[in-house]
Amino acid sequence: MEVRLFPNSRRPGVGLKPRRDGQRPFLPQHARHCPVLEAGSSLGFLVYPPLAAEESYSIEHSGEGRYQFIYYVNPAGTQWLPIFSVTVSLPVGGIGAFREEVALLTPKPAVTRDEALATMRTFIVPEDLGTPPGGLTLRGAWNFHTPQGWDSVYTPVFNMIERPIAPMLIVRVETDWYMHETEFRYVLQPGEMLSGTQSQPIGQVFFVPREEVSLRACNEEELAVIRQSQEEFAREKAVHKVTTSYGMSFSPHYLRSSRSAKS
Repeated sequence: MEVRLFPNSRRPGVGLKPRRDGQRPFLPQHARHCPVLEAGSSLGFLVYPPLAAEESYSIEHSGEGRYQFIYYVNPAGTQWLPIFSVTVSLPVGGIGAFREEVALLTPKPAVTRDEALATMRTFIVPEDLGTPPGGLTLRGAWNFHTPQGWDSVYTPVFNMIERPIAPMLIVRVETDWYMHETEFRYVLQPGEMLSGTQSQPIGQVFFVPREEVSLRACNEEELAVIRQSQEEFAREKAVHKVTTSYGMSFSPHYLRSSRSAKS
């Protein structure tokens, strides 16, 4: 199946392209011997923000309808320098316009107020702030156009176990006809912050066919075949168990069987 990519409309061509990655930095090393875990991690593609290597940002939910966005640059590769901040204040009761207060943080301002606001909108969607309370939407660098009958599902990065992890609203979009700009909507508690760098994924996308799925119970004959298969797999798994140099035991039988089925 071929899925076509098109770039962020506000900043085309900037940011890493989506990629598969079955490893996660905070999982223990022995997770490398769990093929079903790595297969879950590599489902679909990791998506990155529209940032260049020398750029980063942070956005904090300060509580009471206030968010602070800060944009940084690191031109020499030695220190992150804040360039500007934007404090967004939502209207009390959700009625009225929100306020955007720009602070230029360098002795000689490198951008104007309008340029700072436009830059912020490249990375987040201010109109989505506070929906639901604590919500904020991050934009991806690349978007997806799926074949006819296929949808895109937008999720947080799978199997990221470091804490705290902000929850994210998972959405499914019919991207075969709707040209959706990739977005990930997280929900923060007051005092929590998200940061973005070029190499740090902000979410994950995978693709599913748009068709109905029906469920039925197995009959006795089918159930007997399943039980026999489970018993045979358990025996083979035990036979092929190996021990690593660090003293950890595991069985490569599942991985070998999976590769054999695909060849």
